[in-house]
Amino acid sequence: MIVPLPVTTPHAAAARRRIALVTGLSGAGRSTAMRALEDAGYEAVDNLPLTLLASLVLSDPDPAHDRPVAIGVDTRTRDFGVDALVAAIDRLKGEQGLDVRLLYLDCDDETLSRRFTETRRRHPLAADRPLVDGIKAERRLLEPLRARADRVVDTSALAPHQLKRIVLEDFSLDAPAGLALSVVSFAYRNGLPREADLVFDVRFLSNPHYRTDLKPLTGRDAEVARFVERDPGFQAFFDGLSDMILALLPRFEAEGKSYLTVAVGCTGGRHRSVFVAERLADRLAKGGRRVNLVHRDLDRGFA
Repeated sequence: MIVPLPVTTPHAAAARRRIALVTGLSGAGRSTAMRALEDAGYEAVDNLPLTLLASLVLSDPDPAHDRPVAIGVDTRTRDFGVDALVAAIDRLKGEQGLDVRLLYLDCDDETLSRRFTETRRRHPLAADRPLVDGIKAERRLLEPLRARADRVVDTSALAPHQLKRIVLEDFSLDAPAGLALSVVSFAYRNGLPREADLVFDVRFLSNPHYRTDLKPLTGRDAEVARFVERDPGFQAFFDGLSDMILALLPRFEAEGKSYLTVAVGCTGGRHRSVFVAERLADRLAKGGRRVNLVHRDLDRGFA
């Protein structure tokens, strides 16, 4: 579940041409992301040969053609190579007048296998090998790109409309410049969010799950909020957490980081983590930050 927050930011937008490079694992949602960017006003170019990448972005001298560009690249792209793509990204990021960001779409092996089975598509690296071998080979091949990405989005638990909303919020042409934040609540039983930069465990807080009147509710309900807030350890923890993150943000920005994902986890991902994530996102937004709030496991049932 994704909840957009209306926020402002003190950072002025830079007048640079936006270039969004979209890559990631086959079946992780690149086509959906590209359509979302096209809807947002980008010129979308998919599977462009790498030898033409710099030419597309740099060769047109007409200022009227400085439209933002979204370029999709994956292992099916002609002359694809990780080293060549990294070199091309480095060159473009070194050009004045360009705001180049790399979006990497990730997904767990089980979900990718199900998607390929349901659509009966052939994995580009599977050939005559089992599907899972192709997925693992592609994951190993693309790991350097994932490490270099400005934004990693794990689509394992996302519906297409949810991925589209995340892309639109993160790459909107109207979005102000500055570090974009995502706050994600999650259930430890379903694994850590693959895109998380910072992870915080709130399982030490009193658990509403064991109250029969609170179990059907979520961390977005006032009754659950009051229950968690009454925990003697909550306020000191939350104040320290939010103060620490706010203090770190300028340092991340100084290092050139464009996106930061903060994950907050509890056992079932419905009560404590949801409440803390809501409070943290609100605190960051009131500090003038651009925030996306995602409740990854809120709709997965009780825990």
